[in-house]
Amino acid sequence: MKTVRYEQGKVPPLTPAQFAELQAMTAMPDKGINFEDIPAMPSGAWENASIGRFYKPTKTPTTVRVDTDVLAWLKTQ
Repeated sequence: MKTVRYEQGKVPPLTPAQFAELQAMTAMPDKGINFEDIPAMPSGAWENASIGRFYKPTKTPTTVRVDTDVLAWLKTQ
C-alpha cells in the first residue's frame, strides 16, 4: 500500500472521477443494503450494557514548561 502524505491545508482538490464516486456513495439509499447475513439481535440484548466497565485509563497530572511561541502554536492546532 502506498502512503500518501499532505501538509496541513495543502490537500489537492478532488478529481471529477473522485467527486462522482463520492456522490454515488452518498446517493445510495439504505434500502439497497442487504442485511440478510446479519443475525437479528434478541430483544433486551442491551439492557445490561454499560460504558467503560472494563477499560479505565489512568490519568497522571503533570507540569511541562514550554516556550511562549510553542504554546501559542499548540493552541492554534
